[in-house]
Amino acid sequence: MASVIELTNVTKQFGDVTALRDVDLAVEKGEVFGFLGPNGAGKSTTIDMLLDFIRPTGGEIRVLGMEPKHESVELRKRVGILPDGYHVYDRLTGRQHVQFAIDSKAGDDDPMALLERVGIADAADRKAGGYSKGMTQRLVLAMALAGDPDLLVLDEPTTGLDPAGAREMREIIREEVARGATVFFSSHILEQVEAVCDRVAILNRGELVAVDTIDNLRESVGDGATLTVTVDAEPTAETLDAIEALPGISSVGVTGTTITVHCISSAKTAVLDAIEATGLHVSDFTTERTSLEDLFLKYTGNSDEPAESGDDAAEPATDAAMEVEQ
Repeated sequence: MASVIELTNVTKQFGDVTALRDVDLAVEKGEVFGFLGPNGAGKSTTIDMLLDFIRPTGGEIRVLGMEPKHESVELRKRVGILPDGYHVYDRLTGRQHVQFAIDSKAGDDDPMALLERVGIADAADRKAGGYSKGMTQRLVLAMALAGDPDLLVLDEPTTGLDPAGAREMREIIREEVARGATVFFSSHILEQVEAVCDRVAILNRGELVAVDTIDNLRESVGDGATLTVTVDAEPTAETLDAIEALPGISSVGVTGTTITVHCISSAKTAVLDAIEATGLHVSDFTTERTSLEDLFLKYTGNSDEPAESGDDAAEPATDAAMEVEQ
């Protein structure tokens, strides 16, 4: 079966700035796929190319088996998008916005049902110009859900939402996947990504630096977990040597009667067994998994510094994209 999203050797240049360089990526049907990167890494450029709002300088893109540059109208009927920079019409009500999205996709959804699903049915007949940021985010999500899309593209979908709203967003994503949709999810809120995504891609300075499950990424950098063990006496060199000899160990440290071990997650039990085999008694231990944020920083460096790809500055396509898509 062909992938829902396929990028083959995709490059995008804006003048002398390279926003994307030789990107190969495949997203499979039914996945929740996280797309991560520092500001300016090329994320918005990639999303805009998926929907033919801009075109690649080189390489090939297929979405739902179609080439966006040749089949963009048909493609947009099957894709729901919640863009990072979106535009609503102040004088139209929430119901009118959603009905417009339904009509544009030749759907037969009930606009009130969609508004109810995203939690703003009570504001259906209020003009969107009076909505809060969070309500507007929910409205645009309702529009994205119109027509039961095969692919949902969510760019920073929890921006403007409180914790309850972010949880509802995650529930909707899971419901859409259960229905058979695929979700392409870009966010800088890494906890949200970790909570819902099956795999993630990390983009840095226009290049794809990692694609895998979060657990596999943890293991690939050699520090899937930090195991802190308290023992009944100061460990000897024999104990430390026994731990270091185990597979999957990155480092071992000692402070008094506390041993700190950086290791892959599957090595934790072997570490505890090795300690007790040298005659020490384990009185307590704690495990801390490497966070997605730590992994992100390992692959990208300082995420606070925008990369020099020109992604955000070079093409402000998303507001227009909202109007075309919806």
